[in-house]
Amino acid sequence: MKESLKFGWSEISITPDKRLMLEGQFYDRISQYVETPITATALAIEAGKEQAILISCDLTHVYAALVDKIRERIAPVIPDFDVSKLIVNATHTHTSAYYESGCSRGLNALSVYLGLESAPAFGNGNKETDNLMEPVEAFGFLVEKISDAAVEAWKNRSAGGYVPAFGRAAVGMNRRVTYKDGTAKMWGDSYSKEFFALEGGNDNGIEMLFVYGADDKPTGAVLNLACPAQILEQRYFISSDFWGKAKILLREYFGEDFKVLALCSPAGDQCPRDLVRWVEPETPIEDPNVIRDNPPARRADPSMFDIKGSWKTGRRIKDEVIAIFEEDVKGTEITRDAEFIHHAEIMTLPLRRVTEEENTAARKALADFAATHDKSLLNFNDSAAMHVHAGIAERYDYQKTESVVPSEVHVIRLGDIAIATDPFELFLDFANIIRARSAAKQTFLIQLACDAHGYLPTEKAEKGGHYSAYVSSGFVGHEGGYILCENTLNIIDEQFGK
Repeated sequence: MKESLKFGWSEISITPDKRLMLEGQFYDRISQYVETPITATALAIEAGKEQAILISCDLTHVYAALVDKIRERIAPVIPDFDVSKLIVNATHTHTSAYYESGCSRGLNALSVYLGLESAPAFGNGNKETDNLMEPVEAFGFLVEKISDAAVEAWKNRSAGGYVPAFGRAAVGMNRRVTYKDGTAKMWGDSYSKEFFALEGGNDNGIEMLFVYGADDKPTGAVLNLACPAQILEQRYFISSDFWGKAKILLREYFGEDFKVLALCSPAGDQCPRDLVRWVEPETPIEDPNVIRDNPPARRADPSMFDIKGSWKTGRRIKDEVIAIFEEDVKGTEITRDAEFIHHAEIMTLPLRRVTEEENTAARKALADFAATHDKSLLNFNDSAAMHVHAGIAERYDYQKTESVVPSEVHVIRLGDIAIATDPFELFLDFANIIRARSAAKQTFLIQLACDAHGYLPTEKAEKGGHYSAYVSSGFVGHEGGYILCENTLNIIDEQFGK
């Protein structure tokens, strides 16, 4: 049944007045300054008795512990809102707060299985800790600020409507290179004579939803595209990456109060860089995975490792959004009542398991390394190599008592639109399955929502190997990916009466 719609917006800065430990990468970074502010943008939707609050955060990940605390904090403040209908997702910027306690960047297992007292640290940036927000403090800060955004959006809701639209912009590209021997590598060198192909495709579509107030003026837009916000991932500053630039540019056209809910569609194997037309960083970086040995110069994009590249990408998004608004949205009838259904559940997916043979080989590799290397002098490459074996050993121990991965999933119907979430860095092929078979006229997909279960790769990627496809890269394998797709499609079918 169609119900009258209410919408409410809020955007709150989650930029502290202190320096941050930055999440992402395999080396330690402490912020030196703020390049662009990081924010939490919330959109509340209500129709009849149904409701939702969607919050997009300029973070690398949104862990369940963060979502739980936010729900706990907002429940007594907005008692008329069902906190199970709260969705919090990350844009996956690598220049934002590291907020969990203990070891970061996936090196916990390495510390345990090599007998280290703590995770090895890498990186030559500013290590001074003056005015540093510690991870525990950062967690509390984020709970407070994101909760405030949720409450403000809910209290701001008023009669409104929407106009859906679709556009295209070249933002995300596949980041896994395959070679003639069947192996694959994230950030692999395509200039090699052994280069065979990029492992998968890309999706340059932008799902758009323009939200209107009672005065028929646009108040904001929901933008959904398949690329993590990690142009500036190696840098030593706080930044909202290309989404921050897109917001600045869109507000020059729509006005300073215009909000943008940035949603990252499944993009576990996507990046903002062209690995075929490789363009070197303009300024030095420390990540050995992306350092090339005298690559040929290409006439292509600006460096998608630097600030100039983030502005270029922001402009591409802005240009397409404004063009679509002018061509397809302006003057179009605004939908002010619609079917609105919000289904939330904990979906049980199978744990990705390792075999006895894999476990034995991994533990032997760890033992051989420990016997022949000074563990106190680990370099980046040693750490990355051993991390793979440590992850296998850790999974083997974990699977003795655990066999499934409880995963929070939301599926929403808004008129002829479907919105579905997952807590993974989901590879693009799975998104294509859902969109192609969806009963909805348009399908928005949101990864990295309400938890962070790591990468969920395709079978092809698992066979090719390397980071993002290793067992240690995520909790669920391709079999679970197909189950996720089928279960999500079944819910969409039910919501659309199929």
